[in-house]
Amino acid sequence: MLTIESLSKRYPNGHLALTGIDLTVRPGEILGVVGGSGCGKSTLLRIVSGLEAATTGRVTLNGTAVTAPREEIGFVFQEPRLMPWLSVRDNVAFGIRHLPRAEQAARTEEALRRVGLIDFAGAWPRQLSGGMAQRAALARALVGRPSVMLLDEPFSALDALTRYDLQDHLLHLWSFERPTMILVTHDIEEALVLCDRIVVMQPGPGRVQTIATPPLSRPRDRADPLFEDWKHRLLGELSRSFRERHSGDEAFPAAAI
Repeated sequence: MLTIESLSKRYPNGHLALTGIDLTVRPGEILGVVGGSGCGKSTLLRIVSGLEAATTGRVTLNGTAVTAPREEIGFVFQEPRLMPWLSVRDNVAFGIRHLPRAEQAARTEEALRRVGLIDFAGAWPRQLSGGMAQRAALARALVGRPSVMLLDEPFSALDALTRYDLQDHLLHLWSFERPTMILVTHDIEEALVLCDRIVVMQPGPGRVQTIATPPLSRPRDRADPLFEDWKHRLLGELSRSFRERHSGDEAFPAAAI
């Protein structure tokens, strides 16, 4: 169980990025976090990963505080961040170099097969397309067999067809061991395709406005009227978050829809 309690983040310049974040993410759940720029989505992921410290509050994984990066928590960034001097195979294996060589090799091959890159194991990152590079980044996150995966807008830089393909591929990868996932995205449709629950953040400072649980079975059909209805509901919540910010109204307590 991943638990976020009374979390806030204030930077040294006085900027309050997050306040009063309380979330519980169930094992195997895919939780989406959506909101406009400046609502602290990426800051929240960095704190959950242990890359950044909270000002107040805490993050716990199975009862243990997360205060630094941990092997159980994988992170996929918006850019693949592959090291250009290493092959695809060596990029994927980079985080498990502490394991015996035979186990490193077995895990790396398994991860590359799952993302469809086994034939490109010896390639250099510059030889990959954008979609292939992000598959390599997914393999690198999965190879450590994390119980939690954090994804910070991993497909936003890709064209629409590649993005749709990788969304389906991500669900396929998740189905093997069902890690807990937190996906940050600007894309409401992507959140609806992938996530069990969706947190809508309000900016200035970042806080939870709404938590939605769309009653959509998988695989999800973008043309389904119910899918389209929920898309409009969530777009309405995003619009409301910006109206409240600019009108100076007090935030409403976090609601569920």
